Amino acid sequence: MQEIKELLAGLRGAPTVLAKLVEGISAERLHAWRGKGFWTIAQHVAHLAEVQPMLMERLERMIREDCPKFVPFFPDEDTQAAPKPELVVADALDIFRRERSRQLALLDGLDDAAWGREAEHPEYERYGLRILVRHMLMHEYWHMYRIEELWLTKDEYLTQLEG
Repeated sequence: MQEIKELLAGLRGAPTVLAKLVEGISAERLHAWRGKGFWTIAQHVAHLAEVQPMLMERLERMIREDCPKFVPFFPDEDTQAAPKPELVVADALDIFRRERSRQLALLDGLDDAAWGREAEHPEYERYGLRILVRHMLMHEYWHMYRIEELWLTKDEYLTQLEG
């Protein structure tokens, strides 16, 4: 259960970490395009907000269904478009914070049996509630790392992401 406590602490802290990171970035830099294939910082923040309802739905299904089956989530798959540019950063941060509160209300107090619930997902060898929660945390901190990189790193040192 120590791992669960640590995962929940990480999820609990993510909205504050993200908000404090973004508050130090100028509006110009939030919306700056750093190159072909790069999202803006604002788009990374919008993406983190936009995926939260889907994650909540998965959490709820894992708790109430026996071995639910999921399909991969590819936002805007048809167009390969980045997140909605019209989502204002402050609004995205509010959505992220609100959705995280809902998720934590669901997860807080679950017993060992619930944390052991399994699911099927074609992308993964194993999938379940504990894996999804860990995945959520790592996904968010990866985007926060990318935000910091886009904000502070000189062009010639930016990580080039393939495909």
